[in-house]
Amino acid sequence: MDIAVIDAPFGQLRLIADHDILAGIEFLLEREQTKNPATPLLRETAAQLCAYFNNPQHQFDLPTRLDGTPFQLKVWQALCEIPPGDPLTYGQLAKKLATAPRAVGSACGANPIPVIVPCHRVVSAGGLGGFMGTRFLGPLNIKSWLLAHERK
Repeated sequence: MDIAVIDAPFGQLRLIADHDILAGIEFLLEREQTKNPATPLLRETAAQLCAYFNNPQHQFDLPTRLDGTPFQLKVWQALCEIPPGDPLTYGQLAKKLATAPRAVGSACGANPIPVIVPCHRVVSAGGLGGFMGTRFLGPLNIKSWLLAHERK
């Protein structure tokens, strides 16, 4: 596994590659020492994330690995179809997928490559909902930043 830790407008991200496949992106809630991308894939991932931070319409084109159940894969594919700046509620996405809102939320929480698979684009009917498997302020601040960035 190759790992990089990069700065982002809302904090830091850990990028995880397995050979030439992007396997994970993690939001870091506590500051870590930056670790420059040492492989071509991690450099390209960092460059594309930077492009997204400058332009929320950026289309990611990276080799990724999504390990999940068939249901999770279905939800993650649906997330990729949500346009920037046009979030759906858990209920709306659940209706499109003929499932329950909580099931959609669970799949969003299991997403291994957030931002690229934009789970932040799903919100509750009455607010932000959860993020990173929690409703704590740190993760919700990141979700708020991402949604505000895409509204520009």
